[in-house]
Amino acid sequence: MRWVLIGSLTDIPRRGARCVETPKGKIAVFRTSEDRVFAIEDHCPHKGGPLSQGIVHAAAVTCPLHNWVISLETGRALGADEGSARTIPVKVESDEIFIALAADSKADRAA
Repeated sequence: MRWVLIGSLTDIPRRGARCVETPKGKIAVFRTSEDRVFAIEDHCPHKGGPLSQGIVHAAAVTCPLHNWVISLETGRALGADEGSARTIPVKVESDEIFIALAADSKADRAA
């Protein structure tokens, strides 16, 4: 796993998100009103809606398409809904945000 700098905390508004393109797809990086930062795939498990365009509340995001609520901590759908989005390790150091990407492997390069 390698840590990749994606920007600073101030690049993301409180209760907002930004997207990062990676070799494995688009990642949504969220900032809560308490300045906690989470990263999950930008793809709702229900119908593939863009979670980055959803409403952030507490440690969850509501998908803009069909109102599914997804935990930013676990990536799992909350309530009666079932499914999950892949979470990505994230860390903040001196207001800089890093996400963890899998180290390149022969299989990744061949794909």
